[in-house]
Amino acid sequence: MRGRQLAVADGLLGVLCVPAHAEARDIGRDTLPANDGWAAEGAGTTGGAAADADHVYTVTDRAGLVRALDGGSDTPKIIRIAGTIDANTDDGDRLDCADYATGSYALKKYLAAYDPRTWGPAKPSGPQEEARQASAARQAERIVLPVGSNTTLVGLGDSAVLKGASLQVKNAENVIIRNLDVRDAYDCFPVWQPSPKLSAPLEQGGTPNGGLGDWKTAYGNIWLTGATHVWVDHVTLSDKGHPDAKEPTHFARNYLRHDGLLDMTNGSDLVTVSWSRFAGHDKAMLIGNGDTATGDRGKLRVTLHHNAFESVVQRAPRVRFGQVHVYNNRYDITGDDYRYSLGVSTESRMYAENNVFHAPGHVEAADLVKSWNGSALHQSGTLFNGFPVDLLAIHNAYNSGSERDLTADVGWTPTLHGRIDSAEEADRAVARGAGAGRIP
Repeated sequence: MRGRQLAVADGLLGVLCVPAHAEARDIGRDTLPANDGWAAEGAGTTGGAAADADHVYTVTDRAGLVRALDGGSDTPKIIRIAGTIDANTDDGDRLDCADYATGSYALKKYLAAYDPRTWGPAKPSGPQEEARQASAARQAERIVLPVGSNTTLVGLGDSAVLKGASLQVKNAENVIIRNLDVRDAYDCFPVWQPSPKLSAPLEQGGTPNGGLGDWKTAYGNIWLTGATHVWVDHVTLSDKGHPDAKEPTHFARNYLRHDGLLDMTNGSDLVTVSWSRFAGHDKAMLIGNGDTATGDRGKLRVTLHHNAFESVVQRAPRVRFGQVHVYNNRYDITGDDYRYSLGVSTESRMYAENNVFHAPGHVEAADLVKSWNGSALHQSGTLFNGFPVDLLAIHNAYNSGSERDLTADVGWTPTLHGRIDSAEEADRAVARGAGAGRIP
């Protein structure tokens, strides 16, 4: 018998090794097709396709998933998620924020301690901030799941869900994540970051120029940091369960609980994101984490194709330094808080073609692109509410003056890609096929 069962704390079937022939089609053995975006560069991306039978797992709970991930080891492995796995569990019992709180941390005390009217522009420090950090560390120990090299993480069927977890591919290579609904990487303990423009406590005459500050959260649904050769395909990413829009306001700012849906930072490179769905979120995708991170030059090569961005406020994506090919994506813009979709930042070289945007009447084509220190954007074949538009020309004609004009010369032309559909074809295909549970 090729399969074996491993006993785990969270349930009898936490990790189950199964024969490779258990399914008619084993999508866990799939590899990235040739030429399918930047992740196909060189030897391509195969994930755990080379795993032997003892390293093919079907997991049904958090403990089983942790066991299979093996601390982010490089051993080739295929991990199949069956049903719903909740990272905020212990021996099968559901955990909430109160279970992680320690050191006398209490939000009411934290708000009183660091109220900008009395605390001013300094970063939080002292007993409540120390208690927050200790509490945050307890949550991170539970919900941060490291994904190592040579790993395929794949959902079984059309209803595989991983909720409350932050998948982190850190300094790893050759990783595939497919057919999985990854939702609600909820931060119980956001940190307050005062604005440096707040010159003094307000009661001492300080002024809230540019705002008092903001709340910063720790977890993205998927975070690639120093990762190379990664394929993310037919994945659904959202805040489902705890939308930030329903969170309260503290210090005149929304008390955010979520960071990016899929962020790529710290020299990540050779990534393809295809046929995935990003939904109901503020900052969807950051590629490159800082204007001064010059070590990212020559890296952050990413392809985004046939993805759906639905009710996303901004960063779809925002790019620094990288050569990013954005084609055949569909954008459904909703809400009054929309900011932009394509963010052109420091030394970015984005090549966008045949994308389609659907937007309400208060959103104009000039709103779709925003630039900070960026100077280049190639765009062609764009549809906006059914009409062809030139995003570059519109941006340059209507920018507020705070943004520099953009040039179409990005210094490169994509060669690693499949067939590029017309925007009309992509619109229909993405609506039908993007997201978890839709692998043909």
